[in-house]
Amino acid sequence: MNVVELENVKKYYQLGQTRVEALRGVSLSIEQGEFLTIAGPSGSGKTTMLNMFGCIDIPTEGTVRIAGTETEKMTDKELTRYRRTKIGFIFQSFNLIPVLNVYENIEFPLLLQKHLSKEERHERVMQAILEVGLENRIKNKSAELSGGQRQRVAIARALVGRPLIVLADEPTANLDSETGKRIIELMRTINENDKTTFIFSTHDAHIMKAAKRVVHILDGQIVDESSAVEV
Repeated sequence: MNVVELENVKKYYQLGQTRVEALRGVSLSIEQGEFLTIAGPSGSGKTTMLNMFGCIDIPTEGTVRIAGTETEKMTDKELTRYRRTKIGFIFQSFNLIPVLNVYENIEFPLLLQKHLSKEERHERVMQAILEVGLENRIKNKSAELSGGQRQRVAIARALVGRPLIVLADEPTANLDSETGKRIIELMRTINENDKTTFIFSTHDAHIMKAAKRVVHILDGQIVDESSAVEV
């Protein structure tokens, strides 16, 4: 089953008198349970692709389908609801709320969904906390955590809503190499155990080596695909 399909997707931005062609006819299918990396230099279009997957942006031309639904046919309200229920996001800057502790940061996206009881939220939050190994840090705020621990909170927050897809934009950029490797191993384990689809935007060679498939993008076009790269 394909969870993501791009068909001849083009994305243009107008900057003053200049038209920026961020994506220039990209076609790609991603199956459920993949651990996939979109790789390319800055300005290649990889973040724009991630925005398409995350229903943050819609194409200028072409078609984007998430679980069979064409995103360009959805209203803003429908896109917002879809992001909350189907997509988990992991950011390079963690984006934790400083005044909240670990438990509260992970619970926050469930509060936005509004349909779960307090007991259901607690069960999901604790399951996510155990999955990333933070059961001894539940009451700590982000300032009391290491970079690796903050990224574990971000991973748990992305997973707690049981999303169809987890999108990670340079998730190891603010971590030292050893911590980055441990975070990659954690996400790979979650992928293998839960069959959660992970899609990365990165130029980190360690993530590319761990990926089951690497899609290389340059100047808004896919130039190569491979099962992994040697580092």
